[in-house]
Amino acid sequence: MDTTSAKYPDITVHLTDRDSNAFMILGLCQRAARAAGLSPAEIKAFQEEATSGDYDHLLATAMRWFSVE
Repeated sequence: MDTTSAKYPDITVHLTDRDSNAFMILGLCQRAARAAGLSPAEIKAFQEEATSGDYDHLLATAMRWFSVE
């Protein structure tokens, strides 16, 4: 993915070789966001956007917000 288009390109979420379960992906993204120092409000905004659709929407949201590997 082109990380220059990510909202937070300096936050990397490692999804390869991981369980592709939606809850796992959401948790990995939230953990990375917390570790990078995002505010609780910003993490909540990510969660609300990511869970407002289906599995593909979750993945697309993760890629819009973070650098995904």
